[in-house]
Amino acid sequence: MWNPPTAEQLDKLPRLYQTEHTPLQDKIIHIHFYFGDCDWFVAEFDGEDIFFGYVILLGDYENAEWGYFTLSELSDIAVAYTEVEHDLYWEVRPASQVDKIMGK
Repeated sequence: MWNPPTAEQLDKLPRLYQTEHTPLQDKIIHIHFYFGDCDWFVAEFDGEDIFFGYVILLGDYENAEWGYFTLSELSDIAVAYTEVEHDLYWEVRPASQVDKIMGK
């Protein structure tokens, strides 16, 4: 993974299920990862490896969904010397303000 999140960044994330009563559009997106036409938006973390967030694979917005994915899986993705990137310029904001989430 290119520029993996630091332990300090990961420690600041809400833990899994901590925001389960928050409507999806109001969940705060703390971290964004991307690779080609794929995006992973992080709302929660288990403190070890598992994220909960919104995932868009291969630009397929119709089948994009909220779900679980792992840091280790993202770290293992590499094609022709290209890796998943941690968006260093990401500004934390609610899902409703992220253009790619929920068909916006």
